[in-house]
Amino acid sequence: MGPRDTLLAGLARQLGHPSGIAGRAVGRILNRRNRGTVTAAVEALELQPGETALDIGFGGGLGLDLLLRAAAGGTVHGVDVSDTMIAKARAAFPQNIAAGRLRLHRGSMSALPLEDASMAAVITVNTVYFVADLDGAFAEVTRVLAPGGRFVLGIGDPDAMAATQVTDHGFHLRPVAEIETALGEAGLILRRHERVGEGTRAAHLLVANR
Repeated sequence: MGPRDTLLAGLARQLGHPSGIAGRAVGRILNRRNRGTVTAAVEALELQPGETALDIGFGGGLGLDLLLRAAAGGTVHGVDVSDTMIAKARAAFPQNIAAGRLRLHRGSMSALPLEDASMAAVITVNTVYFVADLDGAFAEVTRVLAPGGRFVLGIGDPDAMAATQVTDHGFHLRPVAEIETALGEAGLILRRHERVGEGTRAAHLLVANR
């Protein structure tokens, strides 16, 4: 592996599991680059006062911030595989944690550390590329969602992502149609499919209900 591939492989690892000083920098980059998609995902949830919401793979914490603002009087949960991102969120939201409005958990989409039917609404943005077993992960989302609960999934356009060399290193890029099929097989009913951004690189937003 040459120097360029080594650098790209390291970046791919940090995108999937941010750690250390480099991971904190990646978290800031994710907040900036994903802002449009994360904002659209939170808006698509149409949170009602007092509802409980979850952000899976919250990374830099932008989704947590937006969910806390949207869920007036409600509770927000965040699940992430990265201790670095969890520590960053603890430092960023101490008052919400102390008040019990924000609860952080170490875990993955494939094994959510949450009770059955405990969430009214769930978002996850740019995470499924790092999930090998998509069927199992979506089954977990279905498990923690209350009946009628909403799930919003944000992903980059797979063709546009395939053109970037970093995705050659451990990313699971799937056609959007394959992801839509997996949602249905997990018991999640796709309500609408939107694009966020402009041109062929616009992100995909899949809005579903249990």
